[in-house]
Amino acid sequence: MDRRSFIASCLTAPLLGTTSLVALSSSAYSQQTEAPTPEAGHDAGGDTQPFSFDGLTQAMRAKASEPYSAPKAELPEAIAELTYDEHRAIRFRPDHALWQGEAPFELQAFHMGWLFKEPVGLYSVEGGTAKQIIFTGRDFEYRKPLDPARFENIVMKGEAGFRLHYPLNAPDVMDELVSFLGASYFRALGRDTLYGLSARGLAINTATTNGEEFPRFSNFYIEKPNRRSKEITVYAALDSESVTGAFRFVIVPGQSTVMTVTARIFARKDIERIGIAPMTSMFLFAENNDSAFDDYRGRVHDSDGLKIIRQSGDELWRNLNNPAELAMSFFSEENPQAFGLFQRDRDFAHFQDAGAGYERRPSLLVEPLDNWGKGTITLVEIPTKLEINDNIVAFWVPEKQVKAGEELDLSYRLTWGAIEEPTDRFARVMALRSGQGGVSGTENTDGLRKFVIDFDGEVLRNLSADSNIEAVVNVGGGDIVHSTVSRIESNGMWRLVVDLKPNGARPVEMNGYLKLDDKRLSETWSYQWRKTDDARS
Repeated sequence: MDRRSFIASCLTAPLLGTTSLVALSSSAYSQQTEAPTPEAGHDAGGDTQPFSFDGLTQAMRAKASEPYSAPKAELPEAIAELTYDEHRAIRFRPDHALWQGEAPFELQAFHMGWLFKEPVGLYSVEGGTAKQIIFTGRDFEYRKPLDPARFENIVMKGEAGFRLHYPLNAPDVMDELVSFLGASYFRALGRDTLYGLSARGLAINTATTNGEEFPRFSNFYIEKPNRRSKEITVYAALDSESVTGAFRFVIVPGQSTVMTVTARIFARKDIERIGIAPMTSMFLFAENNDSAFDDYRGRVHDSDGLKIIRQSGDELWRNLNNPAELAMSFFSEENPQAFGLFQRDRDFAHFQDAGAGYERRPSLLVEPLDNWGKGTITLVEIPTKLEINDNIVAFWVPEKQVKAGEELDLSYRLTWGAIEEPTDRFARVMALRSGQGGVSGTENTDGLRKFVIDFDGEVLRNLSADSNIEAVVNVGGGDIVHSTVSRIESNGMWRLVVDLKPNGARPVEMNGYLKLDDKRLSETWSYQWRKTDDARS
């Protein structure tokens, strides 16, 4: 499998990190207690059973008091033995989509096989009742190298996941809007964007010595839309060794697609680190570390920074890195307004990848809708040499450790798309560059490192070069040798240059912002750097 083929395939299926792929082969599956009776014919006819979000909540709360039952995959041989290339050759038939011609939303299923060996149940909800949606081999197209005859009489005992389509970019084209596939992974699109980063229902023990656990959405319940529907609601049952949960996603497509999420989580056991509203992305290189990659492209990433809006309204931008060794950063916050992974760079000329379209990858912003109290926004950066690996993870960790028997009830909003960021209040970090420190053309002190940060925004553009703009810079693990702030006359941006010398081998933490007199002009720039990152800087 070459890189281009993999990237192309990932435009229609979620991109999962290396650690995630391993875990998916044994991720948790368990049918909900007293699940609705299956019905054939794509949600037509047969018995129905009552359904409500509160009922699902009660069932998952009760399930948390029961011992965890690991999933048992029972697949027909033709499905169980599918390879990556064979699974990729299977396509859902668009003319078999559920609700086609009945509503602006359509549902298509993902075929089981390859990594996706434990089925999920799909149920259609209408009028307070639910019935299972059954797909067969006739709903899929089996392309070469597969023999379609091997799949003719297969009745699916469940699906790998599903995706919803909607006329997002043109009224006569049903674009893929959102997909749920693999563990509790899902992702969505805003207008004129391509799939990039993913979200998850929950992260358990990410980057801990105990090893990561991957909770899994075992059943989905989708409210049947009508012809006038502007939104669609998806409910999900979550199960794993440590937790159960009931989730509700109210999805509104648009320029930015917005999901309002309610998560009711029940702990089976003590959890070392629980990650709320987790998201997973990829950062291979940009100007801050491009010398480590012999590549014709200027940048390769699905996201280039972590954005945090604090309770006070102050904003922080943390440039992402592909470090030489595992790196973790913790941002202590109380009731943050928002956080998320952003793709801020939208210029094709900076990427030069006509196939992958990295400049069109969506940003994802999490906004708590209730008080989350004290905790940390955690950023995990995993070294990688390949862009097929998701190596960036970000999530919220409550200050209080979750114990067995405890419950969490959380509400938050997820916004997906090319999210606009106003610059009339704060200038934004538009580029970070790094290299050998000191003055060009002269012999400089060994170990000196230079960081160049460009800020742009309306708040800066009308200021002349002789304006008394200052930088407030803080460094931990190193000493500032020299710093300057100046206006770039060709484009109106302002540039902060910092030369620093690290103290020892521990990571250097940096942050800084621009101000005029007592007025803050920019968001706070933040970065973590190690001497071992030199080969990547």
